[in-house]
Amino acid sequence: MTVPDTFRPAGANPTLRAAAMVVTYAFLIGFTDNWVRVIAAEGGLWQFHATRTGMAAALLFLLARPLGLSLRPRRPRAVLARSLIHAVAMVIYFGCLAFLSVAEVAAGLFTAPIFVLILSRFVYGHPIGPFRVLAVLVGFAGVMLVLGFGLRAVTPAMVLPIVAGLFYALGNLATREWCAGETAETLLLGFFLGLGFFGLIGMAVLSVWNPEVAEGTAGFVLRGPVWPSSAFLFWTFVQAAGSLLGVGLMIRAYQVAEASRVAVFEYAILPMSALWTWAIWGEGISLSAVLGMALIVFAGAIIALRAR
Repeated sequence: MTVPDTFRPAGANPTLRAAAMVVTYAFLIGFTDNWVRVIAAEGGLWQFHATRTGMAAALLFLLARPLGLSLRPRRPRAVLARSLIHAVAMVIYFGCLAFLSVAEVAAGLFTAPIFVLILSRFVYGHPIGPFRVLAVLVGFAGVMLVLGFGLRAVTPAMVLPIVAGLFYALGNLATREWCAGETAETLLLGFFLGLGFFGLIGMAVLSVWNPEVAEGTAGFVLRGPVWPSSAFLFWTFVQAAGSLLGVGLMIRAYQVAEASRVAVFEYAILPMSALWTWAIWGEGISLSAVLGMALIVFAGAIIALRAR
């Protein structure tokens, strides 16, 4: 996804441009993800993913020709595998949003850089120095604080965001190791199609199984297909459009500036999510969660900067 030169300010600092794009991405994602609880109150996780994929894919195909996007994969099997891995991460992520705040779930997802380091070392044999080992320890401590481990009873919903971070890390490694040379829009389309595939499978299984489902957000994961209301369709479309625009900005940021610097800005999603949660729902975060976010950002900065 490229931007014509006529839209680039002459002499603009590429790092500042990238920072503006990433902050806008964080602003959009922090806002749209906070409305998943509205979707979860009446719809199901699987129907949400299937519907959102249909909307996002339609938007992407409509934009492909005007923007000159290439959606055909060079290595279909590699793109398929990467898409399914990332889709698993996002299914877990969005499932958790019905039970935890966006900031808490995002904190678990941002264990991904930590898992990337660990997997790079023990799977691919890449060395990691003492600074990045320190970053792993600091980052995990931050996640524990944000999710409240040791401060409240541990529940599966608290552990699952970290599992999402693990799968997201596997997807990031797949992007680097298997999908070099693929266009960003191809990977983006594959990501949405993977989510849509899981959504359709989940809807089919729940239509046959038809389990007893709790009312409201508690039934989000086990709720089968229902007739969508205007609110469900509206907020799902906001999710689809916001994700496309936000991820497009993120991709562009990595194209215009050094990746290690952009990765640090990406952690803006944590405070931005907390800010939107407070603005929309009036829910604040604890001092320990603020400290945990600071530790996660610090760990991410070490990992990114040492990646040079």
